Amino acid sequence: MTRLVRAEWTKLFTTRVWLAMLIAAAVLTAGFAALMTAFAGNPDSGLPPVGTAEFEQTALAQASGATILTIILGIIGATQEYRHRTATPTFLTTPRRGRVVVAKLIAYALAAVPFAVVAVLVGYVTVVIYAGARGAAPSLTADNLEVMLTSGLALVIYAVIGVGLGALLRNQVGAIVAALVYLFVVEGVIRSIPATSGAYKWLPGGGLEAMTATVDRPRAAGRLAGRLPAARLRPPGGAARHVPVRPAGRRLTPPAAAPGRPARPPSRPVGRGRRA
Repeated sequence: MTRLVRAEWTKLFTTRVWLAMLIAAAVLTAGFAALMTAFAGNPDSGLPPVGTAEFEQTALAQASGATILTIILGIIGATQEYRHRTATPTFLTTPRRGRVVVAKLIAYALAAVPFAVVAVLVGYVTVVIYAGARGAAPSLTADNLEVMLTSGLALVIYAVIGVGLGALLRNQVGAIVAALVYLFVVEGVIRSIPATSGAYKWLPGGGLEAMTATVDRPRAAGRLAGRLPAARLRPPGGAARHVPVRPAGRRLTPPAAAPGRPARPPSRPVGRGRRA
């Protein structure tokens, strides 16, 4: 088993895929953490302000956004044997295919550990620098350390899920597309339907939120995208204004007159007068 794991590591680190995934994970985590810190405390974003425990845990959990990269890494590791047609020599060397699959699971779970460490550290440094510039850098409390640990653990778990998915489908492109569709479409549909929303907590996305999420991300993302216009139409300290809309071909009914006051005659339409 040790030789098989080392062979998987050799296949992984002799290519540049791992380096590209590592750089992408660092950039993605830094971008998420910077955006979260930039919009923290904004009433339209719904995010907690900088300096609160809720903000610190939410910002430090942004490393979990790189799970999409580790699941792709696991898929590539499991399907490259079939894509490059090296599965036959591998299975001739080790006829028991179960040992090969287990070796891939172990190898990519261990390979995802440095990915998780880099992503968590990049997210932490980004939040410390940006939030510190806003006057409240996060501290390494027990709760914050737990959030960072679970975020890194999520990256490892998704790498193992990717290996399993790739071993089942065997087609690299098909497995990657299936993973993306499931994560970004299927889970969202299941969560949005009331009849199936209760099952979402048993899915990978629900487990990830249970481990790391401290804010309702879809609603926060919608507010950041400006998809709640009522919040912008509401004046400070007042209720939202109601603007009547005149249907096509009809005039607005003039307001009723107050008691003791004559009714105001309707205004004449603006246009060209008739010729005599």
